Amino acid sequence: MTDSTRTTEDQEASRWSAAPIGRVAAPVKEQVVNAIRDAILDFKLKPGDRLVEREIITSMEVSRATVREAISVLASEGLVTVIPQRGAHVAAPSLEDAEDLYEVRAALESLVVRRFISRANENEFVTLEASVERMAAKLDEEPAVIDFLRAKDEFYEVLLAGARSSSLTQLLGSIQARVRLLRVTSLSTADRLPRVVQEMRDIVDAIFARNPDRAARLMAEHIQMASRLALHALRETK
Repeated sequence: MTDSTRTTEDQEASRWSAAPIGRVAAPVKEQVVNAIRDAILDFKLKPGDRLVEREIITSMEVSRATVREAISVLASEGLVTVIPQRGAHVAAPSLEDAEDLYEVRAALESLVVRRFISRANENEFVTLEASVERMAAKLDEEPAVIDFLRAKDEFYEVLLAGARSSSLTQLLGSIQARVRLLRVTSLSTADRLPRVVQEMRDIVDAIFARNPDRAARLMAEHIQMASRLALHALRETK
């Protein structure tokens, strides 16, 4: 076996190593769905990459039928595109899709901050502020973008919990994964991460001031900036 073959096999196996089948309580199909989804959202698999059934079957020791069922679930979430005669690939959002996703996200998250201000308790206000400072602490660690995104996800978890809206949580959840495919491109410039932290701090300041109009506007501006950067990156790859 050549070194290049061994390296390729090691990389393939590492994509699925986080979810050993049969060792947790979740059904097998759910474990496969989670493993593939995590590989996509952690950018081990990138937009346009092919999902090789044989690789997944061998690495996770599951049936072809289970893998195809998992791919069907991910296709319904918008994370995977199945192309006749070419198989399944990680979804690569078009410019039009990306524009729509960011506009919807801006509208929904602006409403979320309004609901947070009116419904969250004092402890949730403090927890929200702390989540931004944990995000800021990542800057001292020179994090990979994916590590920074995980810290940013904590902010949104607190924000949604405090908004106490199952409707908003459901609506955002339906687009969250597809937006995640785009988020890494909006954070690709060296100076963007500190700016994101400052934007989050400004939003939290407006929330603490109980100023829903300012908080909603700042959230929309934050997402609009992410949209401009992501769309520019997408155009560069076309």
